[in-house]
Formats: sequence, C-alpha cells, structure tokens
Amino acid sequence: MNPYVLATLLSSLGLGTTLTFASSHWLLAWMGLEINTLAIVPLMAQHHHPRAVEATTKYFLTQATAAAVILFASTTNAWTTGEWDMANMSNPIATAMILAALALKIGLAPMHFWMPEVLQGLDLLTGLILSTWQKLAPLALIIQTAQAFDPLLLTALGLMSTLVGGWGGLNQTQLRKILAYSSIAHMGWMIIVLQYAPHLTLLALLTYIMMTSAAFLTLKLSSATKVGTLATVWSKSPILTATAALVLLSLGGLPPLTGFMPKWLILQELAKQGLPLTATVMALAALISLYFYLRLCYTMTLTISPNTVTSSTPWRTQTTQASIPLALSTVMALGLLPITPTIMMLVT
Repeated sequence: MNPYVLATLLSSLGLGTTLTFASSHWLLAWMGLEINTLAIVPLMAQHHHPRAVEATTKYFLTQATAAAVILFASTTNAWTTGEWDMANMSNPIATAMILAALALKIGLAPMHFWMPEVLQGLDLLTGLILSTWQKLAPLALIIQTAQAFDPLLLTALGLMSTLVGGWGGLNQTQLRKILAYSSIAHMGWMIIVLQYAPHLTLLALLTYIMMTSAAFLTLKLSSATKVGTLATVWSKSPILTATAALVLLSLGGLPPLTGFMPKWLILQELAKQGLPLTATVMALAALISLYFYLRLCYTMTLTISPNTVTSSTPWRTQTTQASIPLALSTVMALGLLPITPTIMMLVT
C-alpha cells in the first residue's frame, strides 16, 4: 500500500477514535465510529484475496448496522428528552438498543458471530488493529453511559461472552479464530465489572491490549496462522517459542503473569459486591479458556523433535519486522503483576 494512503488511513483511525472519546453528543460519537469503520475497510481489503474481501464485507455490514441502530436509538432518545446529551438517557428502549448496537460493535456474545469469521480473513497486523484499537471507541461509549444500562443485561452479556469465548475456542485449529474467541471472552470480563468498578474495566482493557499485541506480533514474526505450524516454530526461534508460550498463559490468566491481575481483581470485586455465584461462573469460564491456551502451549513446546510433525520445519531466515514493539508488549504481558498496587493507584 502507498505510504501516503496508509498514513491517511491510520490518522483517520486515530481521528475517529479520538472524536468518539471527546464527545458527549450522540451525533458526534456516531460520526467518530463511522470514520473509524471507513478508515479500516481499505486496510482490511488491501490483500486482493477473496477471503479478505469477504471479511471486509461482513465487517462493513455489521458495523454499518450497529451505527444505524445507534443513530436511530439516539434520535429516539433525543425525541423523548429534547437533547442529544449522553448523560441524559431516560428512554429505556433507546438505552437497550444502544447497548445492543455497541455490543455488536465490539463483538460481545450473542452478537459475536461476525468476529471469528472476519478475523480469519485478515492478515495478522490488520487483525491486531481490529482486536485492539477498534474496541476502544465503542467501549468508551459503553463506559460513559454505563449507569443508564440495566445491570442484569450487562451481567448477562458479560457471562455469556466469557462462556461463548471459552467454549467457541475449544474446537479451533486456526490461530486467528482462537484469538477472536479469546477477545470475546476478555470483553465479557470487562463488561461484567463495569457497573461496579469502571476502573477495573479500564485495567482489564489495557492488559488485554498488551497481551493480544504480544500474541499477534509473535505470530507475525513466526508466520504462523494454524496450530500445526506452531509445532515447528521452535527451530526458527527457540527463545520466542518460550516467551510466546508464557504470553498465551498470561492471556489465560495464570499467576504470576500480568493476565492474572485483572481477573483476580474482578473476581475480588464481584465477591465484594455479594455476587459469589457470578464470580464462580466467571472463574470456571476462565478455566475453559485456559484449556485452549494450554493446547497451544503444548503444541509449541512439547511436540518438538524427536516427535514427528507433519509440517515442514521453516528456515531461519532474517525477518524485516521491528522487534522493539514485540519485546515491549511481551515484557508487559509477562511481568506487571508485582506492580499491581502502583497500577491500581494510577487507574483509580
């Protein structure tokens, strides 16, 4: 892609998200979301491959539907209350519609069906943008208007997302689909605690972005898109294989890695709010997710020579990918648990 075009598209992505962050007016927020969608569509379709085009079309249709519902719901709310302000959401139907549309935007279950399909059709870097940056604007809107939403609905969305995210990833062999289900599960963790401690939602989002960035960049460096390919990565880069396995365990939420921090704090908060049953279901759902991360770790680290694998071993060729972002995201995805008190002071 032409660097000028790429720079324009990336700056438009930034502009759309910033516009939504800064807005307290529904029309401006909607405009930011639309700029965001239109900026990523050419990035998704840049590889002229039928799968990429199909993924782009699916993404565009789901995002356009969600944006239309947001516009309709905010107009209905403005019709009732006489103002477009986000703080004044007194129409219950409009509020429920906006939550449904924003859930569709970020891929919360049961509006998650587009997410694995779309991610599977993209290259790893565009997939990384879709899994991290594209979640920011809709989540910001959900956090801003959280007090207007029905608490039971938020809890149901969170629980369903963590269960679907864990259950859906069990049977997958494609790494991008596994990461898509991982994303759905993590979104569930963020939504479940939103009504009680929004700062924990923010913390979970930041740790999720670090861990997912590390996972995607590792896969990009090793050119792996299928579980079978992971078995041969050790011959190309043994140290990367070790850190990648740890990053996956961090995504699963195992101590003493960074991924344990948000899960631990969220379960603690749920117990504090008198919801032991919800906390138990969430912990069990995290166990289901952990199973498929362990499957990937097993493939990467325990199926090496002399065991026979069907894939051919890759050459140790020099890569052109910058290693600084990968190194930074990996370090943050593995080592931030000891400074949890400091992070909590910064976030709260």
